[in-house]
Amino acid sequence: MAVPTRQREFDHVIVGAGSAGCVLARRLVDAGRSVLLIDAGPRDLNPDIYSLLGLWNLWESEVDWAFTTEPQTSAGGATVFWPRGRVLGGSSSLNGMAYVRGAAGDYDNWAYNGCPGWSYADVLPYFKRSEDFHGPTAEHHGVGGPHPVTLNEHPTDVSTAFVQACQDYGIPFNPDYNGADPLGVSYIQQSVHDGRRVSAWSAFCLPIADDERLTVAPGTTVTRLRFEGPTCVGAALHGAEGETEVRSRGEVILAAGTVGSAHLLQLSGIGPADELRRLGIEVRADLPGVGRNLHDHILAPVVWEATRPIGELHGTPLEAHFFERSDPGMPAPDLQPLFIPMPLPVVGYDGPEHGYTLLAGVIRPLSRGRMWLRSADPTQAPALDPRYLAEPQDLAAMRRALSMSREIGEATAMREWRLREVAPGPDVRDDDALRHYIHTQLLTYHHQVGTCRMGMDQGAVVDPRLRVRGVANLRVADASVMPSVPSGNTHAPTMMIAERGAELVLDG
Repeated sequence: MAVPTRQREFDHVIVGAGSAGCVLARRLVDAGRSVLLIDAGPRDLNPDIYSLLGLWNLWESEVDWAFTTEPQTSAGGATVFWPRGRVLGGSSSLNGMAYVRGAAGDYDNWAYNGCPGWSYADVLPYFKRSEDFHGPTAEHHGVGGPHPVTLNEHPTDVSTAFVQACQDYGIPFNPDYNGADPLGVSYIQQSVHDGRRVSAWSAFCLPIADDERLTVAPGTTVTRLRFEGPTCVGAALHGAEGETEVRSRGEVILAAGTVGSAHLLQLSGIGPADELRRLGIEVRADLPGVGRNLHDHILAPVVWEATRPIGELHGTPLEAHFFERSDPGMPAPDLQPLFIPMPLPVVGYDGPEHGYTLLAGVIRPLSRGRMWLRSADPTQAPALDPRYLAEPQDLAAMRRALSMSREIGEATAMREWRLREVAPGPDVRDDDALRHYIHTQLLTYHHQVGTCRMGMDQGAVVDPRLRVRGVANLRVADASVMPSVPSGNTHAPTMMIAERGAELVLDG
């Protein structure tokens, strides 16, 4: 229901109805709290949201923020497209539907570096709480939670050949990368049920949409947070009914994502003081870390022409992947190439009619960038500069990922499917040619994190209980608080953060 023009109060105001916000709303409503859940996007009525092959139709549509980075000086000046969900369900309504947690060491590293309570042993119960796993019973999975996770039981034959090719290359088969160790090649676990996408909205909030304690405000932009002294008391909104304000009797919780949460904090005077003053924004809390630590997983495609049509897909386009180390001395994987049984378009190349793609991917980047306000106008998108490949090791890891992907593509198990490598192609072999290819074809997994980093040091934006430093009654609970990105897709870890965040809110 829409928010009426007159001022209203709720126990909690949540900004953002994506992977985090929907989980928070559900858990707080289940606990008896009244919740206003606000999202700038519309309801999830576009049929492509629930079609397993419709995700690319959603990019640059009315449900996509369609951000673009600043030119990447360390990547040949490339700009990179960032589709982000602007709809109920957020990016969980237009992602690739892969359910991936990452390595245990990712979370142990968070705890070691100033985030007690966020080790893998600490967070595993929250992963399991969300999950309704449709697969072999295992200690690492949950059953009966709101979010179904299913297996693709009918992969295409070319994906089966790819999994065998990986094993022939020396990468072991791993039946459950969300178990004790992600290393190996696996079929992808999916946020899919009965042949339809499972978004955070459909899993967590749609079942309680008629609960009087839940008020949902789609198509509504939060333009500023409202304060009384140091205490956040609500938000100013702009929607179909014009300008209004809402108040929170308890906490306001930002779950607007890595771009949206940091953007709103800065618009509200929380961020790097000198930058805010230059834009005429009154400084409420000088937190230089807001907008910094921006980083992401990166990809580059390898495409083959197939000898014949691939056949019908029965799940998502992401059918298989493998986790591997670019250096055997690493304690956890830093590469995650993704296999897609269709030929993705590559700039400057003629795509084959029939083919398949392996997206070579780096999932433990060292490069860090930032986002900043261009203007005090809340309708203007911020500047986004992840500084892709600024650290030479990231380029070295991507070269290794491409090399491994191409070698696996040449394996005997792929022979019956492989006609030729289309991209990068046989002429792209030496370091200069590979570097140019990576720069011109640089893609992202769309796993941006880190702009409201959690920690206990002066550069942190939120403490380990997700409370914004320097103000009261304000938390952030989404991917922006991640100190470092997990080694895998971020939808599941973001839901985990929200599960724990809801518990922290209820604990006071």
